[in-house]
Amino acid sequence: MSASPKSPVDRGGPAQPLLTVRDLKKHFPISRAVVRAVDGVTFNVLKGETLGIVGESGCGKSTTARLLMRLLDPDGGEMLFDGETVGGNNNSGGVAMKEYRRQVQMVFQDSYASLNPRLPIEDSIGFAPKVHGVSAGQARERAHELLAAVGLAPNQYARRYPHELSGGQRQRVNIARALALYPRLVVLDEPVSALDKSVEAQVLNLLMDLKEKFGLTYVFISHDLNVVQYISDRVMVMYLGLVVEQGPVDAIYDRPAHPYTRALLASRPSMDPDKRRSEPPLTGDPPNPVNPPSGCRFRTRCPFSEKVCETTPPPATDLGGGHLAACHMAADGSGHSKAGGIAA
Repeated sequence: MSASPKSPVDRGGPAQPLLTVRDLKKHFPISRAVVRAVDGVTFNVLKGETLGIVGESGCGKSTTARLLMRLLDPDGGEMLFDGETVGGNNNSGGVAMKEYRRQVQMVFQDSYASLNPRLPIEDSIGFAPKVHGVSAGQARERAHELLAAVGLAPNQYARRYPHELSGGQRQRVNIARALALYPRLVVLDEPVSALDKSVEAQVLNLLMDLKEKFGLTYVFISHDLNVVQYISDRVMVMYLGLVVEQGPVDAIYDRPAHPYTRALLASRPSMDPDKRRSEPPLTGDPPNPVNPPSGCRFRTRCPFSEKVCETTPPPATDLGGGHLAACHMAADGSGHSKAGGIAA
C-alpha cells in the first residue's frame, strides 16, 4: 500500500527535525504539593529515525509520550512539528491540533484496553479515517489493506472482536489502527512489554518493516534496554522528569557518560557466568518527585557525588557526535574533581 496522496509535504527538508521539544513540563497537583512528572525536557526527533526513551518506572517516559500526543496539556515549554508550532493556527503559521493528531499517532502498552470490545477489528481501524472524512467503503478498504500489511489476513480477522485475538494479534491491530491516517510520527509506549519473547521479536521486526515501507519516524518507549538497543537509532535516558543523557545508540551503549546510564546498562542480566554481578549497580529508590534533590537529581544515588552536585544543576554537555550528558564530570570547569574526564 502506498502513502496517501494527501500526506503532508516535508516542509523543512531532511535536516530539519520532525519534532522539536523545548523545556517541556508537566506537573500534577496533589494535596498541598506538586508532582514534577516532566520538569524541563528538551530533545529533537529527527526525520526517519527511531528515538528510544529509557529509564526507571516513574521517570516520566509515559507522561512525555502523552504530552507528545497532546493527550495531556503541557504546563510549560514548546513543541514544533516540522518547524511549526503545535496547537497554532493557519494564520499564525502553526499546525492545528486536528492536523497534528492526524500526523502523530500512538500505540499503547495494553493491547486489549486500547480497543473497543464492542467493535469488530475492521471498524476499530476504520474509525479514525471516517472521522477525518473518508467514506465508510474507503475506510473499510483501508482497514483491510492495513490488516494485510501487519500480517493478519482480512478475510479471517476483519470481523473478529478483540477478545477473539491473542495479545500479539491485538497489538498488530493497534499498529494497523495507528497507520490508518498515514501518520509521519508514531509514538510507541511499551508496545511489546506484555508479549512473550517469540511474539515480541515478530512485532519488533514488523515495526522495522513498516517504518521502511511507510517512511515513518518512531518514538519508542521501553524499560527493556535490549529491545531499545535493537530498534533505536538514538537513545534518550530519563531520570526523575529530566533527560540525563542522549545520543546515538552505539555511543550510549558503548560509551555511557552519565553514572545513571552506566548503572542501567550494568543492570542487564548477562549470559556469561564470568560477568555475573554480586552487588547491585545502583541502590536505593528514586527520590520523591514532589521534592526532588537540589542540584543534580541523581546525586543522592551517585557514587561520584560532590559538593557542586548538591548546589548546581548540571548542564547538558556536548561530547561530540550528538552525544549529550547532563553530568558535572562531563563538563570542563564544572568544579567537580573529575570534570572533563569523560570523552565520547
